[in-house]
Amino acid sequence: EVQLVESGGGLVQPGGSLKLSCAASGFTFSNYPMKWYRQAPGKGLEWVSTIDKHGLITLYSPSVKGRFTISRDNAKNILYLQMYSLKPEDTAMYHCTKEAERGQGTQVTVSS
Repeated sequence: EVQLVESGGGLVQPGGSLKLSCAASGFTFSNYPMKWYRQAPGKGLEWVSTIDKHGLITLYSPSVKGRFTISRDNAKNILYLQMYSLKPEDTAMYHCTKEAERGQGTQVTVSS
């Protein structure tokens, strides 16, 4: 059974930083590209970032490019999202995904 468990969210002031983690199990993590999505209150799911299975190729939404960094540790089966210069509009539930499967998410709230 695929399990994706996100952590690391919280309340942060504008301009602050957070690092999200996603612990993966139930599949061969190193065989799959992984993605982060987010969903703000009252809005649809928004793609944030993708990383290839080797961790060599990364893609970002224009809204986060230059501020967020996706990475992975295939030895530990963990996906990361380092977020800098956070803005109120980054407030959302953040989910890691493997193909069509996603975790429960971790809440990020950016507010003063």
